[in-house]
Amino acid sequence: MSRRRKALHRSILPDPRYKSTLVTELVGVVLKQGKKTIAEQIVYTALEKLGQKLEGPETPLEKFEICLDNIKPKVEVKSRRVGGANYQVPMEVAPDRAKALALRWLLDAARSRNEANMADRLAGQER
Repeated sequence: MSRRRKALHRSILPDPRYKSTLVTELVGVVLKQGKKTIAEQIVYTALEKLGQKLEGPETPLEKFEICLDNIKPKVEVKSRRVGGANYQVPMEVAPDRAKALALRWLLDAARSRNEANMADRLAGQER
């Protein structure tokens, strides 16, 4: 049992355009060297381009949430020491950690693409 206090989670304000905390978290992950306005431009442009690609009644934000649900891990393995041996034990992933991992993986995959700019790379990760 840990002797430290539980970390307090700060509430995240929704972004002004889409009124979504998920978009705010994506902006935070895209953020480099404290340039938040550039990160917001990248995310908003990517969502607009995603909206142009969509057919049907779906909004870009709904499509983004569906894509993120597809990326989220359900189970991860953690190392447990039993006796003198270490075992890889599968454990369920907490919802906050699953969302953080999914956003991180999405950004890593987008950065490895070959489009002209980051907004195109993020919009290309729609599946």
